[in-house]
Amino acid sequence: MRFLNRRSRLESRLQDDDPLSGVANLFDLGLVFMVGLLVALLGAYRLDDLLREDSEVTITKRSADGGLEVIVKKGRRIEAVRVTKERSKGMGRRLGTAYRLEDGSMVYVPEEGADIPGGTDR
Repeated sequence: MRFLNRRSRLESRLQDDDPLSGVANLFDLGLVFMVGLLVALLGAYRLDDLLREDSEVTITKRSADGGLEVIVKKGRRIEAVRVTKERSKGMGRRLGTAYRLEDGSMVYVPEEGADIPGGTDR
């Protein structure tokens, strides 16, 4: 009986002296928190298409200095292109009109004959 009590005191003393025992648990907790935050952000911005293999997503970003970047995801391939004045020059044709509504949202209305399914090309 005397040996059992001595061993249990020794084990409890060793567990209390280990300073790294709590750090491992905090690291695991941090990983779980980061994954949860990533999933919440993707859901809040409705970007869950970024995780699907067969989806196509186009995102435009404007930086603080006025630079524009277009990010295109087609299937598993993701490509980011910085748009400069030299790259955006050229001839083209009008595809439609964009309107800003009173609530701040934007609506794109394609013109007849634009490259849309069922449209006729002029």
